[in-house]
Amino acid sequence: MDSLTQALLSGAGPDELGRYELPSEYEAAHLLAADLGMFDGVADSDVRKSLHVGRVPMPDIAPDEVVVAVMASSINYNTVWSATFAPVPTFEFLKRGARQGGWAARHDLPYHVVGSDASGVVVRAGAGVRHWRPGDHVVVSCVQVDEQEPATHADAMLGAGQKIWGYETNFGGLAHYAVVRASQLLPKPAHLTWEESAGVLLTAATSYRMLVGDNGARIKQGDIVLIWGATGGLGAFAVQMVKNAGGIPIGVVGSEHKAEVLRRLGCDVVINRNDVGMGGDDALTPERTIELGKRLGREIRRQVGEDPHVVFDFVGRATFGISVFVVRKGGTVVTCGSSTGYDHHFDNRYLWMNLKRIVGSHAANLQEQAECNRLFKLGHLSPVLSEVFPLKDVGEAARLVQRNKHIGKVGVLCLAPEEGLGVTDPALREKIGAQRLNPLRRPGAPDTAEVS
Repeated sequence: MDSLTQALLSGAGPDELGRYELPSEYEAAHLLAADLGMFDGVADSDVRKSLHVGRVPMPDIAPDEVVVAVMASSINYNTVWSATFAPVPTFEFLKRGARQGGWAARHDLPYHVVGSDASGVVVRAGAGVRHWRPGDHVVVSCVQVDEQEPATHADAMLGAGQKIWGYETNFGGLAHYAVVRASQLLPKPAHLTWEESAGVLLTAATSYRMLVGDNGARIKQGDIVLIWGATGGLGAFAVQMVKNAGGIPIGVVGSEHKAEVLRRLGCDVVINRNDVGMGGDDALTPERTIELGKRLGREIRRQVGEDPHVVFDFVGRATFGISVFVVRKGGTVVTCGSSTGYDHHFDNRYLWMNLKRIVGSHAANLQEQAECNRLFKLGHLSPVLSEVFPLKDVGEAARLVQRNKHIGKVGVLCLAPEEGLGVTDPALREKIGAQRLNPLRRPGAPDTAEVS
């Protein structure tokens, strides 16, 4: 173990951390360019075969960057895409970005350190960094933007230079150390553990922009919101946000186990898609889509008396046509992804003649992320962590997400030697309560959080 890591784990203060050299290498989950094509003609692109854990060189940092000692990270679906080299190998993103020259050229390497979430400690700050210093406890946003681009100052997500860190860039969060821009950092909620806070920012902020912010559906009191995949990371945060806004969340899940988990999360209405004939093997012809939409609509009206104002859809091909059909006249379908396929089909008559809207949404700008992070700091939103793996088992963690066998967020311990560390406000944690902070972990599990 290098001296900086030893100092971190022994609780060294900010001044002491600055005296240690960065290690020349660090442990990281990464992909190899040499593995491109390994899944060609293979029915199961098993991410455990492509995700490697081993030493990689520590890069130099730009003046506007920091090095974060990553205590914990989490699995997002973009890591699954990266590790299957589909729909586009992420090495293409690294090559494209490197063409800018300068500091961007560092990212074009024969390996790609992946991961788009992290919580940890700042250990080095570039010469141009003003608001962060070694010793700061932070969570890392997945969004990198070009602050010299005019569109960034209207809405960072509109900028052509916007990239997702650890997916479209190198040096991601599933590692002992990560290199990020200072504009990606927010203060870590002090009452959360490393692993709890590491599973928050990407998915929760994405849900916030989709539902709450001015760039999304702008939900209000009384709105009925249909949430597909409601026990996933995005969906479980969406349920909480609808409840906080005074709305009525309707969660759609695929098993009775997930239905029970969703009720534990406080979802008002839970629909098992199998109960309305929506099995996973449906051939979604236009006729079949309308038939399923009618069945789902009848069940929603039976339980709440009205059609949904908003449909929250990141599932894509398997659900999108139904979403457009089932949302009420004048309603909104908001989408941020397509985990079952990008080629969406819907009957446009039900859109244009009923004055419905489709809103595309991608991640969140820094202001939206800060607003969302504040809700966690106040205890108004809770993490949705379900399982935690060590970094050496990152392939198993990603495989769980790849096969949709998870609920909520799957955490990964990086430098943190065990769960429960990183809490610096135990009084708030005790006030909120361990079970409320971990609604998707097994009931009755003890709170093992320790003050660091």
